[in-house]
Amino acid sequence: METSITREGIIEAMGAPRKYPDELRERATRMALEALADPYRSHGAIVRVAEQLGVHREALRTWVRKAQAEGQDASSVSADRDARLAQLEKENRELRRADALVRFAQGIRLVGCPRSWRWIG
Repeated sequence: METSITREGIIEAMGAPRKYPDELRERATRMALEALADPYRSHGAIVRVAEQLGVHREALRTWVRKAQAEGQDASSVSADRDARLAQLEKENRELRRADALVRFAQGIRLVGCPRSWRWIG
């Protein structure tokens, strides 16, 4: 990392900005790992996924090697995704239940009560 000196003081220059967003890296890596795990799709998987997502093939190859070195494979990536999906589905059920209770309470207050009670609470 380089250091620049200006009138205002010392400024440390940051490294080069990342060319690809983290979400794209994760998605591309996951897709490539899944394709590599399937024997029918493994041949040319990195090049094919890189072209589909508009990523340089060597960049994707580097990400895949790094993920493999960290012990990730298609099943661990899928397991993480499945766990997140289960968590979101549970949260969605809870929110729907709460929404139904609120709608029910509003209906009782506005429809099921005499006119004189409608604005209580």
